[in-house]
Amino acid sequence: MAEIETRITTWLADQRAAMIDALREMVDTDGGSYDKEGVDAVGAQVARFFRAHGIGVETLKQQRFGDCLRATVGDGAAQPGGNDRRNIVLMGHRDTVFPKGEPQRRPFTIEGDRAFGPGVADMKAGLVMNMFVLAAFARFGGAPGPLVGLFTGDEEIGSPEGRPVIEAEARAARVVFNSEPGRPDGGVVTGRKGGVFMAFDIEGKAAHSGGNFEQGISAIGELAAKITAIHALTDLARGITLNVGLVSGGQSVNTVAPWAQGQIDLRYVEPADRDEVMGKIEAIVAKSFVPGTRATLSIRGEFLPLTQSPASARVFELYQAAARDSGLAVEGRFSGGCADSGFTAAMGAPTICAVGPVGGKAHSPEEYLELDSMVPRAQALARAILRLEQGGI
Repeated sequence: MAEIETRITTWLADQRAAMIDALREMVDTDGGSYDKEGVDAVGAQVARFFRAHGIGVETLKQQRFGDCLRATVGDGAAQPGGNDRRNIVLMGHRDTVFPKGEPQRRPFTIEGDRAFGPGVADMKAGLVMNMFVLAAFARFGGAPGPLVGLFTGDEEIGSPEGRPVIEAEARAARVVFNSEPGRPDGGVVTGRKGGVFMAFDIEGKAAHSGGNFEQGISAIGELAAKITAIHALTDLARGITLNVGLVSGGQSVNTVAPWAQGQIDLRYVEPADRDEVMGKIEAIVAKSFVPGTRATLSIRGEFLPLTQSPASARVFELYQAAARDSGLAVEGRFSGGCADSGFTAAMGAPTICAVGPVGGKAHSPEEYLELDSMVPRAQALARAILRLEQGGI
């Protein structure tokens, strides 16, 4: 086993330039969540890589968003939805938050030891890392079980189509490594908040704001009252936050607003808090602060919290030791952000998140990747996989 570990880690070290080339192509390909064509183009790059390395890959077609890709290394990989939980899953999403044309406006660049570009850290570097780790095991063997690489296409909007695929994969998983970007200090994520993304639509009544003001019913007035009540549900001590981050409505400046909409971001830590807060939001939406208005609430997307089980804690300890042998000092971190790792953890699969290369300032024009972290993080992941049985996982 020590000989295989040396072969794999040495080969990965030799792939640094190839990793950067693959990352450049991926970052320079459009891939916003609602751009199915672009996300699937990134998927085509992933599939070409695997076929070039003799790795089987299947495409799980999706209707609205990017298709899911499933690559397998090793014989006898358990099928999603089965009862035999033995696959070692490397997971990541191909979509980004950026608008169409962003890679043309702001292509992949390198300045010193950092790379920049849309999605360079979140999470295209993690995808490239997973690709090369799977290729290393396909070349040298040594994995203590079948490896599955799952590449989804809609995480940034709550995985509306990807979630069933992820949950099915988790049912057959021995362990899940989600390659979201490592924290700026090199940490990995052992806990995350859950999130619910909603919209509430308000119906009022139009009227001329000067000629017959009293006949109007202001949906925007109702929107303002609801926003104040919803924001008042925030409880920082419990890790519960409410944010109405998008609003729209009205017909013209001289018309009492006949409609309005607000979009809500709810974050929470404890699973039980979700239903409590949702009940309060539903009551606020149902109440008419401005008589005569009506409102409806719809859930647009949802993430489950990542909570650390005893088995997940063992995975972290094993990964931490593997990272140490790769020259990295890694600590566990809690994140207010959401990720697909919450879905796998909720299915009972031991899960660790943010094992990808280190980066920061995700979702912004300043997003960056620490290039010198690509090889050591790939080596740490490979070592952790090789040592799963040693760690009792």
